[in-house]
Amino acid sequence: MLPIFDPNDNEAGLKLLEDLTNNACQIQQQVLEYILTTNLHTGYLKSFLNGDSSKENFKNKVPIVNYEDIKPCIERIANGEPSSIISAQPITELLTSSGTSGGQPKMMPSTAEELERKTFFYNLLVPIMNKYVDGLDQGKGMYLLFTKPEISTPSGLMARPVLTSYYKSSNFRNRAFNRYNVYTSPDETILCPDSKQSMYCQLLCGLVQREEVLRVGAVFASAFLRAIKFLEEYQKELCSNIRTGRLSDWITDPNCRNAVSSFLSKPNSELADLIEVECSGKSCEGIIKKLWPRTKYIEVIVTGSMAQYIPTLEFYSGGLPLVSTMYGSSECYLGINFKPLSNPSDVSYTLIPNMAYFEFLPVDKDNKKVIQAVQCNGATDHNGKQEEDGKEKDVEAVDLVDVKLGHYYELVVTTFTGLHRYRVGDILMVTGFYNNAPQFRFVHRRNVVLSIDTDKTNEEDLLKAVTQAKVLLEPLGFLLTEYTSFADTSSIPGHYVLFWELKTRGTNDLPELDPITMEKCCSTVEESLDSIYRRCRKKDKSIGPLEIRVVTHGTFDALMDFCVSQGSSVNQYKTPRCIKAEEAFKILDSRVVGRFFSKKTPFWEPFRIETN
Repeated sequence: MLPIFDPNDNEAGLKLLEDLTNNACQIQQQVLEYILTTNLHTGYLKSFLNGDSSKENFKNKVPIVNYEDIKPCIERIANGEPSSIISAQPITELLTSSGTSGGQPKMMPSTAEELERKTFFYNLLVPIMNKYVDGLDQGKGMYLLFTKPEISTPSGLMARPVLTSYYKSSNFRNRAFNRYNVYTSPDETILCPDSKQSMYCQLLCGLVQREEVLRVGAVFASAFLRAIKFLEEYQKELCSNIRTGRLSDWITDPNCRNAVSSFLSKPNSELADLIEVECSGKSCEGIIKKLWPRTKYIEVIVTGSMAQYIPTLEFYSGGLPLVSTMYGSSECYLGINFKPLSNPSDVSYTLIPNMAYFEFLPVDKDNKKVIQAVQCNGATDHNGKQEEDGKEKDVEAVDLVDVKLGHYYELVVTTFTGLHRYRVGDILMVTGFYNNAPQFRFVHRRNVVLSIDTDKTNEEDLLKAVTQAKVLLEPLGFLLTEYTSFADTSSIPGHYVLFWELKTRGTNDLPELDPITMEKCCSTVEESLDSIYRRCRKKDKSIGPLEIRVVTHGTFDALMDFCVSQGSSVNQYKTPRCIKAEEAFKILDSRVVGRFFSKKTPFWEPFRIETN
């Protein structure tokens, strides 16, 4: 299923992309046929297909599922039962998703073959970038890449984030030379388990090799901006290391020290002075272009929740293009941006048809929910229901090549690794076609209301956390009458802001706010949020302390008036649990009478697999 091509051969790579997109329908049929025939006798598919691997039987009998539906199967494998529960190929690791289930990361099955598929996918990015940007083989990329915590399950399988999996794999560590993807960061600095030492050493290597850097970036916009903030804080020490040719003593990881030593083999006062001058100005506006003058673009994901960082990136970039090259998930890698230099707001991804079998659940015209209601044995049935002229009409999941321009869909995947008709949770809009392959704009995650980094907090989890916190107010006679939230990314790192309207029981009087109690409320909310949020706060430090802003009585009435003026129905109005409109934010923020922050980081430890 994976064509062989040399990523150094641009012509061959572009021809392969033409073949994949021209033959999208046929390739999708081949992918489904391969997955079904290979996995027909696994415990999961056998229970539905009864030996019939036809597409029609698959569509009629195999239900569309959420994570909770397949979680028991995955946990059985994590606890030592055979992979054949869901996959004919051995499950070699479990990939932890940034989405959560019961406060813990979801775990997605993966196989050795899937690493080959990811490598193939990364290689496809090379000819596309070379088509739009000349000379990328004449220098290096300063990509700031990091690993995350991992655990060993009772079965001995590792459970870890998808990027950690790839960076630790032999596919990455023993990768064949590709002149277009030479990094300034030695692998040892990328694989360093201490994120602070990793960040410092990667930035140091990038500064020392500044004249060779042609592109800079990180996976997510939030991570790249965190690196810029780190650079601001540590620029004097970095310059001292460059000036003396000696690495700081607090870098204790032996692999990092050995790897960086070759770049600090001699003092370089001239470079240290130059960096100090560029970083000593009143503002860091345009600092990327100043420090790395040959840079052609910044490569970071700026779609979805990362779009909130675009203004800050543009401030630091010095006019460099912001490039989002790919769309992937823990379930599988999905699509590529065929026009990488397009404006961030116009980015669309072409799904690569041999990555998985793709289906799409239609989303209603307001882009709020999937048109789907029928449940079957705890899993979502393959058909949905839509009201039309007072009658119910069946709505089926459609294939990749059958989606319609301008329509919204939720993505469903059947993977080579044992996921069958699995709802990824991403809402996409069809923006066009490249040959016979549709192109999609990522709209948002289903149910997610807040996100700063890799955290994804949904409305239900936010409600539970707020409910836990408001218990602290009840003995004081205070009532929380309304609340909403906001992801504040105006500073680095960003943080959650909750707007609370409070009153004294029996009156509309604003209670006298006790700072200690309110700070405890902030901490209680954080402790009640999921493992990913708490990891970002405590270990990664990619999210700042949660803030509660108390507003005056009547503030949420004013918010409703504004929403109604923008077209919301008075009868159907519900307070939005997350606000994004600037005007709505101004209404709330202009009525703030108290601001309180969490004073301690929440408890976090790597998640554990429950054993039977």
